[in-house]
Amino acid sequence: MECPYCFHKESKVTNKRKSPEGIRRRRECLKCGKRFTTYEKIAPEDIYVIKKDGRREKFDREKLERGINKAFEKRPVGKEKIYKMINEIEEQIRKRGKKEVTTFEIGGLVMKKIKKIDNVAYIRFASVYRDFQDANDFKQEINKL
Repeated sequence: MECPYCFHKESKVTNKRKSPEGIRRRRECLKCGKRFTTYEKIAPEDIYVIKKDGRREKFDREKLERGINKAFEKRPVGKEKIYKMINEIEEQIRKRGKKEVTTFEIGGLVMKKIKKIDNVAYIRFASVYRDFQDANDFKQEINKL
């Protein structure tokens, strides 16, 4: 591992722990003695999303985060809770063991999770996901709640 300070190639591990980011290692450079942290993470296999029109694109966690964060915008729900929910959704998708997942499957997982947390965020997400056209679509979804 290269030292980020002096670029020496050798270091020793002083501490190793599991963390949400992977395996966290504290290292000490054998030349300059400065310490730095590295993370080891298993690279997950690529999953492809099958869009409604049949196109395929790589699963993009950031795109999922943006959609969910938009639904929870200005709602009294903590970021930690939203982040945990996103992690659970991604984990469920990856645990299926499939290389492909449909937008329908992803949307269904997201809607179940959001519904348990906040009804307003649920309606916001549903309006985009289900492509509401008018106020009647909103009324019908609200009545289901």
